This record gives sequence, C-alpha cells and structure tokens, in this order.
Amino acid sequence: MIESNTMVGTGTGIKVVCRQDELAQKLGVVSRAVSTRASVQILSGVLLRAEGGRLHLAATDMELSLRSSLEAQVDGEGSVVVPGRLLVDLVRLLPADDVTFEHRAEEGVVHVTSGPSIASLHTYAAEDFPRLPDLDAVGTFTVDRETLLETIGRVARSASRDESRPVLTGILVRFEQGKLVMAATDSYRLSVKETPLEGDAPELEAIIPARALAELTRIAQSGENVELGVHENQVVFAADDVWLTTRRIDGQFPNYKQLLPESFEHEVTISRGELLDVVRRVAVMAQRNSPLRLRFAEGELTISAQTQDVGEARESLPVQFSGEPLEIGFNAEFLREGIESVTTDEIQLRLISPLRPGLITAEGDDFWYLIMPIRLAG
Repeated sequence: MIESNTMVGTGTGIKVVCRQDELAQKLGVVSRAVSTRASVQILSGVLLRAEGGRLHLAATDMELSLRSSLEAQVDGEGSVVVPGRLLVDLVRLLPADDVTFEHRAEEGVVHVTSGPSIASLHTYAAEDFPRLPDLDAVGTFTVDRETLLETIGRVARSASRDESRPVLTGILVRFEQGKLVMAATDSYRLSVKETPLEGDAPELEAIIPARALAELTRIAQSGENVELGVHENQVVFAADDVWLTTRRIDGQFPNYKQLLPESFEHEVTISRGELLDVVRRVAVMAQRNSPLRLRFAEGELTISAQTQDVGEARESLPVQFSGEPLEIGFNAEFLREGIESVTTDEIQLRLISPLRPGLITAEGDDFWYLIMPIRLAG
C-alpha cells in the first residue's frame, strides 16, 4: 500500500464513547478486509483512531483496505490496533447502548464497557499497522452507482480465481468518452459489457481485482453515486461513508476484441427463461466435469447430460434452426452463468462449429459472453 502522512501514534491515552448499533455496522463492513493469514499478526487487527470527534476504523490485508468512521465522544487522540474478528464478535453481542473504549499508552489492552458488560482486549502496536493511502491526496470523479454496479455484475463471474495468473483475477475497467467498458476472462469464457455514461469522466484504464469490485458491490447499497480515483498503483472507491482501496494489477489484459470471431455460421434466438430452466434441470446430471451436450437439428434443440454411475437427463425445446445438425458441448456451470448474465427476455446463441467458441448475447444489449466448447467423445 502507499504510505501516507497520517500519523498513527498512540499518544498518552484515549477514551471513546459511541453507539453500539452504529459501531457494529461499521465494524462489520471494515472487518471484511482483515487478513486471515496468521503469519502476519498485525493484519488480523482493526485500527481504531480517535480524532476530531470521530472514531475512525481501518483494516487491510495489504491487497485491499476498508475504512470508515462514526461520530463519537472523544477524550484524547491516538490509535490502537485491536484483534479484528474478536472485536466484531464482541461488539455485535454487546447491549444496544453506548460502548466505551479506553486505552492508555503504557497498557497493552483496550478496556471495552457497555452497560453491565466489561471486557479487555489485548492490542497490537499502532505504529506497526501498514500506512494506508492518504485520501486527501487522491483526486476522484463521480460515477452513477447503478451503472457501475450493473456493469460489474454482468462480467464479474468470468474472472479467474487462479492466482497463478494474476491478470485474469482482475476485471479490466475502462472509462472512455461517454461509456464504461468492463471485461473479464478466466481463459474458458470471456464477458464484455459496454454501458453508456452520462456526464464527464476522465479516460482511464485499470485492471482491478475482482474481489475488490465484489466488495464494492456489497458496500455501495444506497446513494446515487460512487466516487472513484486512481493514485499511483492504487484505485480508491468511496460509497456510503466507506473508503475502499485496492492495488491495480500489473500486466497486459488479453485483447478481447481479437478473441471475438468475425462471423458465425448459426444464430439462434431462444427464450432466455425457457433455456435457463432446461439448462438448470439437465445440468443436475452433469457431474464430475461432464459436459452439457447441445444438439441442434431442424426446428429443435436437445440438451442432454450423462455421468457414469450417476445418471443421465435429456430435454428438448423448439428453436428456429435449419441445416445440418450441430452438436456442441459446454461446461454446464459456465453455460448457465452466461445465460444468467443476459437481462433481456430473449438471448442469441451464435455458433460456428463444435470446436469453435460460442457467443451468448442479446439484441440491443452491449454485452457478450464468449464460451469455449468442450470436445465431445463419440
């Protein structure tokens, strides 16, 4: 993380009084950035900083940081780091009343009281907590919240979870003149969504960890806008009085435009709801990486799956298809998620051959989902 000029000295001691319900809510958000790696103890803590009539909360795992604050009665200024999960569990169970934190510099504990409840938590040294980006140094611009979150939701499932290829664990985010473009791929499928933007936004391109954008979706549950800024190798989002900071992923994102075939042999328009229901039912029998088989024949699509020692399923539905029969196999989960990512009543399935990728899209929707086939045996 970038260093900032924010001091985290503990001072001589602090006493903070705040509302239990508000504190529990803020801690629940911020603690999602607490590290679960036991080897770096300080990252398992939440930084509590008392300053200017507010209690500031922060947590980071060095890849993602979350910060927020709440009004409080503050006596003295300073910081202390408290075990994150323990603090969250304790505060959540306290009586719905005021919570008081007291910490003296010479002591290695924070005293927590609420009504008849009294607890003491051992602390970590605030000076060992990583320095987080100085938010005052980050220039931000405003993005419509629904536009941003809807675009994330359409592509996020295609991001890879394989840390051996870090670029693919991110989502390419590009702000162009009048539009927002996002793309994600795990090399087996590729999602791209272009969304019109109102207002002015600077041209910007960054590969942002999919995990960070998923956290943003959880945080930004209300309000019209989200603030977004880039500072050196960090991307900063602000929504609902929470600041999320994440690293940019270095590397070259695949040129998705080159991956899209120039033409297709077949284009079939199908009811999205009907196709999705059939795929979900038949996919129950696609166990152990068995493919879903899609067989297109004159006026009909038959979807089937078979897993040895488990069972098989088959279902047909009418479609407008003509010509030589075509049979192609897809990963059942990837196909289902591609269909779910379309929001219109009808989808278009475009195909070339059993060994070339298929495209899921919709009329008038600037979204496409390219999915690699599975070679069928027999």
